[in-house]
Amino acid sequence: MSLQSENVQKLVQRRSTARLGGGQKRIEAQHAKGKKTARERLELLLDPGSFEEYDMFVQHRCTHFGMEKSHPDGDGVVTGCGTIDGRLVYVFAQDFTVSGGSLSKTMSEKICKVQEMALRNGAPCIGLNDSGGARIQEGIDALAGYGEIFERNILSSGVVPQISCIMGPCAGGAVYSPALTDFTLMVRNTSYMFLTGPAVVKSVTGEEVSQEDLGGASVHASKSGVAHFAADTEEEAIGTIKELLSYLPRNNRECAPFRETADPVGRVEDSLNSLIPDNPNKAYDMYAVINAIVDEGKFLEVHKDFAKNIIVGFARMGGQSVGVVANQPAVLAGVLDINASRKAARFVRFCDAFNIPLVTLVDVPGFLPGTQQEYGAIITNGAKLLYAYGEATVPKVTVTLRKGYGGAHIVMSCKQLRGDINYAWPSAQIAVMGADGAVNVLYAKEMKEDPEHAQAIFDEKKKAYEELFSNPYQAAQKGYIDDIIEPRNTRFRVIRALAQLEGKHQEIPAKKHDNLPL
Repeated sequence: MSLQSENVQKLVQRRSTARLGGGQKRIEAQHAKGKKTARERLELLLDPGSFEEYDMFVQHRCTHFGMEKSHPDGDGVVTGCGTIDGRLVYVFAQDFTVSGGSLSKTMSEKICKVQEMALRNGAPCIGLNDSGGARIQEGIDALAGYGEIFERNILSSGVVPQISCIMGPCAGGAVYSPALTDFTLMVRNTSYMFLTGPAVVKSVTGEEVSQEDLGGASVHASKSGVAHFAADTEEEAIGTIKELLSYLPRNNRECAPFRETADPVGRVEDSLNSLIPDNPNKAYDMYAVINAIVDEGKFLEVHKDFAKNIIVGFARMGGQSVGVVANQPAVLAGVLDINASRKAARFVRFCDAFNIPLVTLVDVPGFLPGTQQEYGAIITNGAKLLYAYGEATVPKVTVTLRKGYGGAHIVMSCKQLRGDINYAWPSAQIAVMGADGAVNVLYAKEMKEDPEHAQAIFDEKKKAYEELFSNPYQAAQKGYIDDIIEPRNTRFRVIRALAQLEGKHQEIPAKKHDNLPL
């Protein structure tokens, strides 16, 4: 055998060994937990044959606590680039079979390299997280490695989409990188995220809690809002990543992607004409409106189980990718509260950063009252949504279906927040407050002075108020609503508005950066 052939054979053998990560036994242990390996996950995520791996032969440099005895190639993370539906992405997948996927300095260098390449080449960066945290044997080097990753998350924010999928443990400092990315996905029963684990919680507070109850997918998808998506299986999570990317541009210099559709632009939906109940206090389901007006009824909801009184997600209208924000009258009457405001503000700012037009469907009676909301800073949190809409320069089309009361009307992409096209259904009620509350404020003295006729006074004044304000015509007369439209034509009118706004160019004053009310 020639020296050249021998060298090639050594390379093939070394690649084969590197692909086994921590070895066959640890791979089997990973499978026994119902989890795939890093390479199996990347194989599911990327187009067949598209993966280009980097730094396969990188090894850790630690010489303490017995670490000098083993130097596996790759050092616990698989990095590189590939394509999803033919579009370039950069990826890293932590390998739990090597030192529990713990982060070393060299692992951080590998991750930082793909983050920098994604930023430089204008492509999304996807991280598949499965790590026991910082590699204790490396001490401060491991912590420095996390800091380097976080800094690149920050520099990439608003430039390229960043997606994190938690497919195992994610604890301590490791949780901050996913928190800095645009979207976080978790897998139920096999992934968790927390800053301090159950043992520390018990030792400090005396509280006993399981990993799942402390930081499982269901907790973060429904209570904290840390997870934007929760999947039952790894396959489902990876499928969601692919679907999500289909709505997103590769970077902030590109327009939102367009996809041909057979769904007619002029399709009418007669059911919408009778959707709004006669009783203004009766609920209806906003999903019926969304599904009726978007292409083929397809809607990828974000934060589905968190703050259900507002709905956010991606759809297409006339083939154009759009971000949808909608109040949900079927949950808490569609009021805005702390969590709903945070949820929608974050989504609006993402869409604005990546040139995705916003379609806002409004039915909001106001902000949720109470000491819990006030003490929790509903003022500041509501201002986040107000700020997000006012700052956004992407095309903004707003449709008020029913209630648009008080400050909540302003916050939901009104004309004064530079809404481009603002429509209303004939059922819209745009006013400072509802008729009952207004009459009780305006005529309280009159009713108190004549208790015998108080009810008659209330009924008379309520009717007069409703005729004046419980409709969209006052707003339309003043130009705050561009048109009052027939509900069944909503799809056509919104798509035509988006087409009109395709060439929109709007700037904000020059500044280093804004000071969002955090």
